[in-house]
Amino acid sequence: MGPLDHVDLAAIWLTLKLASVTTVLLLLIGTPIAWWLARTRSRLKGPIGAVVALPLVLPPTVLGFYLLVAMGPNGFVGQMTQSMGLGTLPFTFAGLVVASVFYSMPFVVQPLQNAFEAIGNRPMEAAATLRAGPWDTFFNVVLPLSKPGFVTAGILGFAHTVGEFGVVLMIGGNIPEKTRVVSVQIYDHVEAMEYTQAHWLSGGMLLFSFLVLLALYSSRLKQNWRG
Repeated sequence: MGPLDHVDLAAIWLTLKLASVTTVLLLLIGTPIAWWLARTRSRLKGPIGAVVALPLVLPPTVLGFYLLVAMGPNGFVGQMTQSMGLGTLPFTFAGLVVASVFYSMPFVVQPLQNAFEAIGNRPMEAAATLRAGPWDTFFNVVLPLSKPGFVTAGILGFAHTVGEFGVVLMIGGNIPEKTRVVSVQIYDHVEAMEYTQAHWLSGGMLLFSFLVLLALYSSRLKQNWRG
């Protein structure tokens, strides 16, 4: 028997699947939020920005608890999903995705917001003089100029989702091959005093985290050299 069994490999696969789906959704949802935060002068900018950033300071178990209540059979989200014939989201992969989107939101929105703010108004004004519409300006001017922000947001969103523990444990429980991710699997190994397997998974997470940060800092260095 190798250092990792099929349960460990299933947890790794589920974690990568969860992180990939969450990152795609976060980029789709977070981009318009970040654009609005970067461009608006509304008084709601502060409160909405604070809500987006809440997971940075809120204990994961607190966020997980309220999501569990909201998505449970008596919660407003749970009642809505049940009326649609979807059942309830807790203890399912879909529930993990929803929780992960909320928990990793600031790690995607904030880099995008910073990238959009760094562009300034001149490129948009230049595009407007060429009669470019809002969508043309966004896709042909804003997106290319903010590419480093999207790279950073994607890396941080993916990595943060991979490292989740408290939120996924509260929402997903500990169901093998269904909601048990790597962080929970490590916890189970330690609880069972299976330190060899825990070392292998923890070492893999440590190496992954280092490579993510290395890629992130390397991309920033390249950007600075080009600038």
